[in-house]
Amino acid sequence: MTEIRLDGERLEVPEGALLGDIIPDHPMECSVAVVRPADITSATTRNVRVTTTAGEVIIEITAEMPLFLQALVNAGVPDTGTDPEKLIVKWADRQVASFGPFTADGISEKSFHRYNRGDVILGCGGYDPGQSYLLFSKTPHIADHGATKGGGIIGRVISGMSVLGEWKSKDAILSMERIIQSADASNAFTTTARDIVLEDGMSIITCVRARGAGYRDKEIDTARAQSVEHLLQTYRGGRYHVSLNASTHVRDDRMRESEVFYEGEPHSRFEGTITTRISGRNRGSIFIYTNDIAGSPNHTVIGSVEHGIELARIADKGETFLITVEPEQFDIRGMALSDAQEIAKKRGITLHFDDDSGERVVISQTPGTTLEVLAGNEVSVTTIPATQVISVELFDDKAPQSCYIFRSVTGLRWHEIGEMPLIVQFEDVSLFQPLIKKGTNINNENTPEGSVPANMLAITNDSRRSAGLIGCRTSENSEFGPTSEPFEGTNIIGRVCEPEKLPALKEGSTVYIREVTR
Repeated sequence: MTEIRLDGERLEVPEGALLGDIIPDHPMECSVAVVRPADITSATTRNVRVTTTAGEVIIEITAEMPLFLQALVNAGVPDTGTDPEKLIVKWADRQVASFGPFTADGISEKSFHRYNRGDVILGCGGYDPGQSYLLFSKTPHIADHGATKGGGIIGRVISGMSVLGEWKSKDAILSMERIIQSADASNAFTTTARDIVLEDGMSIITCVRARGAGYRDKEIDTARAQSVEHLLQTYRGGRYHVSLNASTHVRDDRMRESEVFYEGEPHSRFEGTITTRISGRNRGSIFIYTNDIAGSPNHTVIGSVEHGIELARIADKGETFLITVEPEQFDIRGMALSDAQEIAKKRGITLHFDDDSGERVVISQTPGTTLEVLAGNEVSVTTIPATQVISVELFDDKAPQSCYIFRSVTGLRWHEIGEMPLIVQFEDVSLFQPLIKKGTNINNENTPEGSVPANMLAITNDSRRSAGLIGCRTSENSEFGPTSEPFEGTNIIGRVCEPEKLPALKEGSTVYIREVTR
């Protein structure tokens, strides 16, 4: 048998087994990281993966490994002789987080020492080795931790620095294990192939798991609720698209140009920190940091990676990998009221609604963000009859830029329901005029030839004075497009799937739309 690790879990597979055998349901277009054991020396590295209830950190043991720590690593699961079998946070403040107590050998001394950020310290309370603690230094400081001569520094954090700031009382170390040196180009790569033969000692990382800033189960901080919502919205489909892989970070530009703001206090961008840029050309892009750098007023910290930083570190530009973020987004806009009620019930949220007569669709919710909903365990919604919501199909393959503009101006980029004002309705034509940001370029794209079939949806391009006008014509026409412009001024972006609802609309009213796919 061959022993490997799949997302940190030990797994035995038959000799000659292929990568595809252990991830049969993994999307073919999504990369995974494959880390080969480099050599015997690397296999016995002093790096230790510490898995906690708030995420993973990797420490490099820089001094002689204490016997108690060797025993914990060899056992895999901490056993301090108490119940439960975990090292629990005894206290956490601005400077350190301490796990214990346990019994360790060594003579402590009454002396102050200087510690750097990321130092891992063996100390004790009351200078009693029977009340020993494993301390993680969160900031540079000088203190007496009841350590042995020299300060008791036994290692340093080399990955997952952002997790140190997340630890609170009752958090615990779940497991400790030796690992190979952090992935690098010499022994690690990403792939979408499934015919790779698995080797003994190989590690496979299939996804990144992250946590939104301020979310800790029953303890929720809503200070960054709007920014975290941007993170949850971006990854509701579970895909991270690498637009750039730089020396310090990877970047996903899919939600670039979103409206995001600075929230929270300045925060260093440690490895594993997730931010969104709040200004400039890449406003709204999502960054995952793979090295430590200073904080920036141009970024808001919105989350942290708890597993899979190796995958983010080595994924190339153009690749896609799986990502899950806790908590799951709570956004019921665009849903049938009956479906929204079921989801709210499943998640323990009290749902208040205005009307439940007939089939209705949710068009807004208060609070508008997931963290605020979860913090209060309730949400209020506004609904309208389903007959007033129109379904549209968009032609991304033929008019990608125009479809992007349409989703942006109607709100479909961010929610499952969009809106636009109906300004004119005459004969077989309905015209809509959403607000389009100044400077938006609507280039010629998918302009019709010959004739335009009935029920097509179009936007007027920049060749006409009425650029940005959106329209639908319910009959075929060989002279003018759906916005009543000549063909050269018309970009066909999709079709209206429920044209029978159009005659009931009133000029000046807000029209709600949902997107459907074939």
